[in-house]
Amino acid sequence: MEYPRQVTVIQAASVLISTIIGVGVLPLPLFAVRAADSGAPLVTLLSMLLAYFGLWIITKLGMRFPNQSIVSYSEQIIGKWLAWIGSVMIILLFAVITSMAAREFGEVVITSVLKKTPLEVTVIVMLLLATVSARNSMTTFAYIHSFYLPLLVFPGMLIVVFSLKNAEMINLLPLWGNHHSGLVSGVLAIAGLFQGSFIQAIIIPAMRRPERAMKASFWGMLIAGGSYFSFVVGTVAVFGAEETKLLLWPTLELAKTTTLPGNILERLDAAFLAVWVTAVFTTLFSSFYLTIHVASKLFKLRDHKMFTFFILPYLFVLAMLPQNILHMYHITVSVIQYGLLITIGYPLCLLLIAVMRKKRGSMNGEEETGKVS
Repeated sequence: MEYPRQVTVIQAASVLISTIIGVGVLPLPLFAVRAADSGAPLVTLLSMLLAYFGLWIITKLGMRFPNQSIVSYSEQIIGKWLAWIGSVMIILLFAVITSMAAREFGEVVITSVLKKTPLEVTVIVMLLLATVSARNSMTTFAYIHSFYLPLLVFPGMLIVVFSLKNAEMINLLPLWGNHHSGLVSGVLAIAGLFQGSFIQAIIIPAMRRPERAMKASFWGMLIAGGSYFSFVVGTVAVFGAEETKLLLWPTLELAKTTTLPGNILERLDAAFLAVWVTAVFTTLFSSFYLTIHVASKLFKLRDHKMFTFFILPYLFVLAMLPQNILHMYHITVSVIQYGLLITIGYPLCLLLIAVMRKKRGSMNGEEETGKVS
């Protein structure tokens, strides 16, 4: 299948950044300090490296099959039925991620801003917004992310920079933390927050120069991961590890304690929530788009639009299943941890088998064999 190659390297990197930076910003420092106390920045860094390894794998696969979707080239590599199972698992994973992101958005809004608004209303509004936006082409998809990117990165970095005037660097010591019993689970949980980078699997076939996809992946992960790392450092430096453990949304509390020079704004939490809503939309938009895109390829459809409103009711029901916010976070952490088997383990198997079987695609979408990677 021929793809319209209109996505640039900068746009591909923008999609990665705005997809990764999302709902996970609020509880991120909490996950990190639970894993290693003052070693939270180190845990975040290790998680970023693990996430980049997964992104590197999916990018190498995309560059090896530059004109095919993951559904198509997985069928060439491991056969139709095994590939069908893998594709279904991808669809289910990102459907759950989409619904949990919508639920988290609703919980934050009714807790912090619209306290009298029913939870169902906030959830369905965000899902509808993602549904309508997802009916666009891949080119428009990339343009939307590029448009919102400055609104996500610069205000967030501004909050971190100005919050450091309240920081106590001793809160970051020892750098490796006081205990490591939850280190592995913490690394996996935070790495799961980067799973939106799997969107690269459907971006590469639409890139003008897919051979430069690795450059987009590197800069996308560096900027998004650097933002996450900065939030964790800022939060732990200001509050300390033990106090951070008592906060449900530490990053939001960090914004509340931050002021602009000259007391132009005494609290930045309202501005931060506006930025966070945008981040939720871009993340939800990408996970929703990835879900319906893979589904359309799995069923050999020419267009993904028919799936947009079809899966909306299912996503809404999934979003309303958790009994409360703590139950929602328990489900989310479990899903993103085990989801790494799909977003890292499955592509790794595909890449190793493709190399061993000497399979690769060509720019015209035809299979080529007998070439050494």
